[in-house]
Amino acid sequence: MTPTDKRKRLRAILNGNELVSPATVFDALSARVAESAGFETGILSGSVSAATVLAAPDLALQTLSEFAAQVRVVTRACDLSVFVDADQGYGNALNVMRTVEELEHAGLAGLAIEDLVMPHPFGVHGKDQLISVPEMMGKLKAALAARRDPSLVLVARTASLRIEPLDKVLARVREYANSGVDGVFITGLAKLEDLEAIRGAVNIPIILGSAAGLKRADLAARGVRFCLQGHAVLAAIAKAMHDTYTHFRNGGTADGLKPILATPEEMARLIGKAEYERLSENYLN
Repeated sequence: MTPTDKRKRLRAILNGNELVSPATVFDALSARVAESAGFETGILSGSVSAATVLAAPDLALQTLSEFAAQVRVVTRACDLSVFVDADQGYGNALNVMRTVEELEHAGLAGLAIEDLVMPHPFGVHGKDQLISVPEMMGKLKAALAARRDPSLVLVARTASLRIEPLDKVLARVREYANSGVDGVFITGLAKLEDLEAIRGAVNIPIILGSAAGLKRADLAARGVRFCLQGHAVLAAIAKAMHDTYTHFRNGGTADGLKPILATPEEMARLIGKAEYERLSENYLN
């Protein structure tokens, strides 16, 4: 699929009638595995990027160049429609323009720009703060101006629901929707009543971070079309790696791991061995 095809598929999901959840991906192999499991969409978040590139917490430590390179590795290896959390856009509105340019060029399907102050400034002791609505509007308008492929999905992400009273949250999302973005991404949702209020305030698609304790059917009925499920796959991979390393460190063998390993045939399929053999036959003989 071309990048535009992938973007149109994500748009169709956001404008459809069903709630879809993406697979957490962070490199070429994870993207291939997600595809093999039947996923059509993927998510690369700032927290997952920080963990896999830097083994660091989600403190906005990675650079745009690092993030764009990671996105490109994922998108070139698969046909997933990849959506990313581009944090605060790596700076001010002009930095947001560069972020959109780089990530669009990297082949993703959509991205979100967030209204948190990131990284945390001196003296706030890790307490989350929001940028002003006018500053966020400048960022969103800059993002829209930087987009070259009109099918690229641009979303306003807000953490206001866990920081501000609901009336201010609604005022924010109304303004964001008026900027012309393709959706609003809500984090920190805990109550259906809040979702209903947001749904009543905007008429653009709603994306949610993981909504623990809320039923998917209830979310879908209230206009949610894209909902993250957290990034447990990363913890599962870390645990599997640790257990495997420990097994070998304690004198175990590969044969002892067979029940939990992908077969050689599965690995060959995931890394495209047959296609590389065909290319070698055509061009190296």
